[in-house]
Amino acid sequence: HMGARSVATNNAEFRNYYERKKAEGKHDLTIINAIRNKMVLRVVAVIKNQRKYVNNYQKAA
Repeated sequence: HMGARSVATNNAEFRNYYERKKAEGKHDLTIINAIRNKMVLRVVAVIKNQRKYVNNYQKAA
């Protein structure tokens, strides 16, 4: 939970996601839960593929 809160404020990709969902009217804890899920899925993908994480995030115009 605290990790999700941290990336929601300090990571550009997750900050944009949080702000977009907040503007849609989503509840704070619902957004944090979605961020936690995204983080876990990325960790599982890294372990499953046995590769380093590659951050290829680009903000849409």
